[in-house]
Amino acid sequence: MAFLLHAQPSHSLPAADLRRSSPLIHRGPASVRFPLKCKAVDSYGGNSDDLYLLTGDTAPASALLSRTRLEDAIKNNTTRLRIFSGTANPSLAQEISCYLGLELGKIKIKRFADGEIYVQLQESVRGCDVFLVQPTCPPANENLMELLVMIDACRRASAKTITAVIPYFGYARADRKTQGRESIAAKLVANLITESGADRVLACDLHSGQSMGYFDIPVDHVYGQPVILDYLASKGISSDDLVVVSPDVGGVARARAFAKKLSDAPLAIVDKRRHGHNVAEVMNLIGDVKGKVAIMVDDMIDTAGTISKGAALLHQEGAREVYACTTHAVFSPPAISRLSSGLFQEVIITNTIPLSEQNYFPQLTVLSVANLLAETIWRVHDDCSGDIEPFSTLGID
Repeated sequence: MAFLLHAQPSHSLPAADLRRSSPLIHRGPASVRFPLKCKAVDSYGGNSDDLYLLTGDTAPASALLSRTRLEDAIKNNTTRLRIFSGTANPSLAQEISCYLGLELGKIKIKRFADGEIYVQLQESVRGCDVFLVQPTCPPANENLMELLVMIDACRRASAKTITAVIPYFGYARADRKTQGRESIAAKLVANLITESGADRVLACDLHSGQSMGYFDIPVDHVYGQPVILDYLASKGISSDDLVVVSPDVGGVARARAFAKKLSDAPLAIVDKRRHGHNVAEVMNLIGDVKGKVAIMVDDMIDTAGTISKGAALLHQEGAREVYACTTHAVFSPPAISRLSSGLFQEVIITNTIPLSEQNYFPQLTVLSVANLLAETIWRVHDDCSGDIEPFSTLGID
């Protein structure tokens, strides 16, 4: 069955309006929220403009000039920027293209009867900067192979540069040998992407920073942290009531960076002993959470065993409320039943991985990273650095 992906043209909204119409928060069908803005001084003691990454209202003149060049190029039909989506997360790719005021490139993707993947570009990309949006989320092997075939199609179509936009990088957890005779699959996948013809990789919240070193091509590593921080700033929680919790020792650096953005909120650590893959046992808590609002921060939630056992421990230690914040919602069974069991006041995720309708539950909030990725894509295309505020967290040198 063929899968033909392209955006429907919109003639009623100019590029700037399309960007502002891109939703930042997604809920289940029963409760949809509109884009959120936080311009006031927030209750954490800092100005929320520091977190306000997603719109051009607070952007400096250099960023606005870069954006103006994009709008002029689109208006005059001279832009060499092309965005294509695989079948893994077309809704995120559509949001990215809308933010940039572009239409998704036309591409035909189908599976043969024996499962082989066929890809054909339906428009010319000769001399263009091509960005392929395809997370390698479940089914990881299918989506990874599809990405490789898409890269090969673009290379053979004489694209000037090919950037693999991988919001969620599968196999990232297999980044080292913990036992003898194990594979390092993250390095293998990096080699596959490089050898298929990609010139650059854009990834969001890799499981570990050393995974960037597995690629022999440039890697732009962006973080979903600003999106989550912007949302938390809107909730008006007093900084005196906050404590940031790392669900395991390996996530301490991530939690510390998160706590620093929340006016140096105190840090707590859950000591976890793992007895097997996807099996965790909580031992004890390092830090004080009594009477506090605990913000648990992790890069991904898979089966939710680690974070749910950690939340139970926090409640036992006297935490008033527990929030779970993560970028990648893998949600392998029985994650939904664990997360919706009442342990969490709210579970905050992003849309790097598409979420099926049956996996929504009342405590779930889904934030969009489309604007974050779109800003990064434009800076890569425009040879513009990300070291200017408010884009300093984009990770572009």
